[in-house]
Amino acid sequence: MKLIVMTNPSFFVEEDTIITSLFDEGLECLHLYKPDSSPLLSERLLSLIPEEYYGRIIVHGHLYLKDEFALGGIHLDDEKQLPPKGYKGKVGITCRNLDDLQRMKKKYSYVILQNVLNDADTGEKSLYTPTQLAEAVHSRHIDRHVYAAGGINLSNIGTMKELGFGGVVISSNLWNKFDIQNQKDFKNVIEYFRQLKKAVG
Repeated sequence: MKLIVMTNPSFFVEEDTIITSLFDEGLECLHLYKPDSSPLLSERLLSLIPEEYYGRIIVHGHLYLKDEFALGGIHLDDEKQLPPKGYKGKVGITCRNLDDLQRMKKKYSYVILQNVLNDADTGEKSLYTPTQLAEAVHSRHIDRHVYAAGGINLSNIGTMKELGFGGVVISSNLWNKFDIQNQKDFKNVIEYFRQLKKAVG
């Protein structure tokens, strides 16, 4: 099972150091997600991360960064967004409707299924009932090409694995281990990541 970490939506001072440390700890995939932000800030963040890790980074939004920094791929947040003209490479997409999963899987490298569970960290509610998820598993809409996002934490990764998801996306549940306003010591983030990494196997 794949473990994906999505960046905090906001930039913060220690971010490049923490991201580099996560890669050092074995993070295989980071999604650079900074909605409504200047692309220059994303460029600056990337310039502070060792080049050896660029191939493990997937970019949302400012898709030109993929080629500029030789990143691992691009991610579309919905079907209204299109890859750059002539783009060849890995493309993922976010899905918010189980009925769209099968079609999206045929078209994209992988699909992130959003709002799978209630998210205690953000207050967002699940878009699906347990019955709907079970039916999606039974019909093979959910498989190794679909990654679960929303409400994922250490206690429910095992359930996501049992359901047959190919990966999980962790965001606020990880970043909430660090106070971006007041902390400099991020050992809690690294320790929690180690536990997540162990849980996905």
